Amino acid sequence: MEISTEAKLEPFLQWLQVNKVELRGCKIKYSDESKGFGIFSSNEFSDGVLLVVPLDLAITPMRVLQDPLIGPECRAMFEDGEVDDRFLMILFLTVERLRKNSSWKPYLDMLPTTFGNPLWFTDDELLELKGTTLYRATELQKQNLLTLYDDKVKDLVKKLLVLDGDSERANSIFWTRALNIPLPHSYVFPQNQEDLNKYDSINNSAELSNDHNSRGELINGLNDIKNEAQRVNSQVNGATSTLTSTQGETLWIEGLVPGIDFCNHDLKAAATWEVDGTGLITGVPFSISGSDVITLILSNLKVERSSFHSEKEISISYGNKGNEELLYLYGFVIDNNPDDYLMIHYPAEAIHSIPLSDSKALLLEEQKAQLRCLLPKSLLEHGFFAAGHPKDGNNDNKLEVDRISSFSWSGQRRMPSYLNKLVFPENFLTALRTIAMQEDEISKVSSLLEELVGSGGERQPSDAEVRAAVWETCGDSGALQLLVDLLQAKLTELEESSGMEDYDSELLLKSCITESQGQHASCENNSSEETNGWTQHKMSRKTWSSIVYRRGQKELALLFLKEAEHALQLALTEGN
Repeated sequence: MEISTEAKLEPFLQWLQVNKVELRGCKIKYSDESKGFGIFSSNEFSDGVLLVVPLDLAITPMRVLQDPLIGPECRAMFEDGEVDDRFLMILFLTVERLRKNSSWKPYLDMLPTTFGNPLWFTDDELLELKGTTLYRATELQKQNLLTLYDDKVKDLVKKLLVLDGDSERANSIFWTRALNIPLPHSYVFPQNQEDLNKYDSINNSAELSNDHNSRGELINGLNDIKNEAQRVNSQVNGATSTLTSTQGETLWIEGLVPGIDFCNHDLKAAATWEVDGTGLITGVPFSISGSDVITLILSNLKVERSSFHSEKEISISYGNKGNEELLYLYGFVIDNNPDDYLMIHYPAEAIHSIPLSDSKALLLEEQKAQLRCLLPKSLLEHGFFAAGHPKDGNNDNKLEVDRISSFSWSGQRRMPSYLNKLVFPENFLTALRTIAMQEDEISKVSSLLEELVGSGGERQPSDAEVRAAVWETCGDSGALQLLVDLLQAKLTELEESSGMEDYDSELLLKSCITESQGQHASCENNSSEETNGWTQHKMSRKTWSSIVYRRGQKELALLFLKEAEHALQLALTEGN
């Protein structure tokens, strides 16, 4: 392993140098089998700036559209709406890996050849996920990738190259390494030839690096989960991480940044990265080689310099992600992940089979209700069975005020006592409340709204007013009963497929991950002490990750079911 690692690393470091990447206070080296390569601190530590990467080195949709080989074909498909920006980058990675004498070869050679996400599971490993959202999503993603490959990738790559590979690796490389990069509008949409010339400079320097090296010797499955998780994180943390959002002249674009993409994830990340458009942070002049550049930096802004030791791995945070998203996108999980969440949904197709489906579908649309929601573990800190006091009581007060102001306009229903302890999102409860309505309740809602806006229909009621009318007519008990049913069905599906939570905990207690010889030997040597004489279960890291993930799902399903059942009991007692 050491020889092959060094053989790949040295040409890559030369390639970075030629492309004006500065490793100031860090080095890139092999970490371990589960992480691959990582970034580690070095003795040359200065000013908190560890790594500087010219933004022109990033693989972005703009680069692909300007590529002389695949750019024209991609631009035609992109303008016709046949493909999205992610497809462009996945295609670029596929083509460059297959292209002889690719200028990107030193970088691509450093990238993994196998991954820990479910697309790379064996059939037996995939069965460990049966009953989870990830199992269904992986099956769908495999079908989508196969269709994408057959319909678009295969013929296009054959037209450009002699095809002898697949796009599955490129897909995994993209999803495990892409960053959301804030770019100026002028960088994304260059207006003149001078702006376009920036792409030529990187191609020339990359080719020079490859020549030097030769002398010395490169969809959509669970994307909904990612997008939904990003939306929830944005609401909770005030973050913005969408592809098309803008702030003034800034656009957020996904891309790969060679060098920074070797940073691994940690909950307690020691570093951050940002775009330095002026050079004030990095000290890099705003003009390099006659072309304006924006520099990505990895900077030690969160910790004291004294906490950094030579050879310590430097990590960044991939965001507040649950194990469902971490496993699907990146191929790893975090045991007892504080950012874990449970996704529940009411099947949209089931709406058509319920009584009064047309009327209810109209009400759902008018209320902008959501048929799916994420339940982050952190919500439990504010619930009926929270351990200790909530971290921020102001959140509870705000929640209560918001809901009272939403539901008190007619005064026909008494405010519930449990409002500040109800952890379930109101948008989802609104959907369930509407789905559970009886025929007479629909008529009462119409009457309430008519009183509010007038019989002549002088104006349309707002979504908040429709929600208020539905709540004051129906209360909470119907929605909470339906929520209890959904959570029970979720838990049953999980347990029927892989047993109860206690069974998973026992498997993990006895587990021995066999991927690494060092880990394997350590596991066997300590087996009697660690498991009280129980027989150890040898398993791959993928299997271990699956069990950690599904155990967390069962734990959350049980805890949220307990919350829903208690809320239902209170609602029935109070006549809600």
